[in-house]
Amino acid sequence: MTDPYGKIDQAKLAKLAEVSVQVGLNLQPGQDLVLTAPTTALPLVRQVVAAAYKAGANIVTPILSDDAITLARYESADDASFDCAPNWLYNGMAEAYGNNAARMAISAENPALLSGQDPAKVARAGKANSLAYKPALDHIVNFNINWNITAFPGLAWAKLVFPDLPDDEAVFQLSEAIFAASRINEPDPVAAWAAHNANLKSRTDYLNDQRFHALHYTGPGTDLTIGLADGHEWAGGASDAKNGITCNPNIPTEEVFTTPHAMRVDGYVRATKPLAHQGAVIEDIEVKFVDGRIIEASASKGEAAFIKLLDSDDGARRIGEVALVPHGSPISQSGVLFYNTLFDENAASHIALGQCYTDCFVGGADLSKDQIKAQGGNSSIIHVDWMIGSAEINIDGLDSNGKRTPLFRAGEWAV
Repeated sequence: MTDPYGKIDQAKLAKLAEVSVQVGLNLQPGQDLVLTAPTTALPLVRQVVAAAYKAGANIVTPILSDDAITLARYESADDASFDCAPNWLYNGMAEAYGNNAARMAISAENPALLSGQDPAKVARAGKANSLAYKPALDHIVNFNINWNITAFPGLAWAKLVFPDLPDDEAVFQLSEAIFAASRINEPDPVAAWAAHNANLKSRTDYLNDQRFHALHYTGPGTDLTIGLADGHEWAGGASDAKNGITCNPNIPTEEVFTTPHAMRVDGYVRATKPLAHQGAVIEDIEVKFVDGRIIEASASKGEAAFIKLLDSDDGARRIGEVALVPHGSPISQSGVLFYNTLFDENAASHIALGQCYTDCFVGGADLSKDQIKAQGGNSSIIHVDWMIGSAEINIDGLDSNGKRTPLFRAGEWAV
């Protein structure tokens, strides 16, 4: 039998591991690392663990998931199982992060794994998991620690992206797309990331100088005004965690992002790419916002899963992040639809339902939860990005008097 992973360039895979540890995490000597990944990503897990110990890691703790084991629950578990989650595990992860452990997630799962399962059970399990994970998630969204997400080309994922290719060729093509998007093909990937981070910082500096009151999006199926949180701050690329470590949370990344005002979003918007979430692929999302809340929602595929997502809690119908990505980004220009938010969100401007990033406020580290809420920050057990940008979308920045500054025209930066 042909090894589906046999064509992956092992030298590039080792470089990806090094970049994820050195640039993504900027792992410090003596620091612990909590690493989560599906079993299909074991080749990269092993490389990351080796790179982490070479960087001086104290202890690396891998936590692995498996598609077959996940499906076994939906096929055989009692109904009550879908309202349960391993609180003890997530409490332990939260304790580790509270003790300054770094966090890395390797994305490689099958985006459509649960598409044939009962959407109600998927939603219940997802909600239970989100509630249990909240203590650990808070350390991430509050940027208390250095963290990173990177990717490995799992077979099921590769076949969804390249369905007409043989298994080994599909995995190879996805691996090459991951390497290109992650700047692994550059002669010096670390230096390439430094230059890229400098470019993203110039964008955030411009936006922070402008202090826009809102963003206005127009295009096919879209006429949307997103108010920005009071005292919002734009971020992108390398960021300083509260533990003093500068890291790149996403490998790859092309976005600059900030916190919208949860109560000041109005209009309608149509998704420009499918959303892969909790094993379901949701297509052609269309929603209407009034006073920050989604009051109408539809999708041509996966609508039930999307509605269940919106009903996760009171904050799930409001947004916690707005991000700008040019249509000309390398990931967009690759022409590959990844069915994976880590990549697709870096091919198009996007918004995220749910929890805001509290570090996207001026002086965010010193703000209480009540202050963040008062300034417009949203709170939720979910944080789910979906794409609303394309070559047909225009975006204007609005000041408090409604004066317009063109930001994007035909999907590209206009400034």
